[in-house]
Parts: sequence; structure tokens; C-alpha cells
Amino acid sequence: MPNWTIKPEPIGAPDVDDVMEQYFDEMGRRVLGREATETEKRAALTADPNDKLAPPRGLFLVARDPDGEFLGCAGVRLLPADPRTAELKRMFVHPAGRGAGLGRGLLLAVEDAARTLGAKRIVCETNTKLTEARTLYTRNGYAETEPYEGHGKADHWFAKDLDRP
Repeated sequence: MPNWTIKPEPIGAPDVDDVMEQYFDEMGRRVLGREATETEKRAALTADPNDKLAPPRGLFLVARDPDGEFLGCAGVRLLPADPRTAELKRMFVHPAGRGAGLGRGLLLAVEDAARTLGAKRIVCETNTKLTEARTLYTRNGYAETEPYEGHGKADHWFAKDLDRP
């Protein structure tokens, strides 16, 4: 049995903002090869306004341990151009949550949330340097696909029909 709970939380909550800083720091190191600047972090946060990951068109999920400590997060939003397609956003597993299957747990929770929002398909994008993400997606039924309305430093795009396990 997992040693965490995954529940919706507002992406703008203070401790979630702290975690988003850690997320952007790690993405900067791994994707850009350097720390993300404060300007880059602010730009990334404002490029994806909170309402995209909030009801009625999205959801932000947070995983916490039994003491309430943050372990991971993932968001989902319906694509404006195709509301039957959801997009996985801001998936991050804190180092304290790694190695116990939490990434898969968050991915499955996002898929369930996407279905609840009415999506029939889910897409995501990632970077070549994020090998763990690409492995997680392919192991869970995602297939590489053509780019969609993505952005940033992505060079891999994945999709999965939500009527399949």
C-alpha cells in the first residue's frame, strides 16, 4: 500500500509555490544545463496561469506523506483547441518521493482526473534529457506522437487513449 495520498490542491497555495520553485530549479539544471533564473521561473509560471490547472477545465494534484509533507505533484488541463484531449502538466516527484512508484501513482491519478473532465485522450511533452519521464510514459501505454500545441524545450510528445488501461 502506498505511503502517500494524492488530492487536488490549488496550484497557488504557498507550499505548492515553493515546490514549483524546486521544479523549475531541477528543470533548469537538467534541461538548460544551469539554474533557472528568477525571471525564467516567473515567466514559466505566468505562461501557464493557475486557472488552466483548476476546475472546470483542469486540476492540480498533490501527493503528500502521512505527515503532510510534499512528495510530488501533477496537473492536467483540457486543451483549448480540443476539449476531448487533456494535457499532463508540471509533473514533479520530489527526491523524498522517488523510487516508490509515486510517479506512476501521479500519472494514473492524472488520467482519472482527465477522464472526469471528459477527456478521451491525454498528451504530454518532455525533453530528451528527462529519461525517467519518457520511460514512465512508455511503460504506461503512451506512444510518441506528433507535436501538439506545446512549448518550451520539448522534443518528445506522447499520447494515450484514455479508454485503454
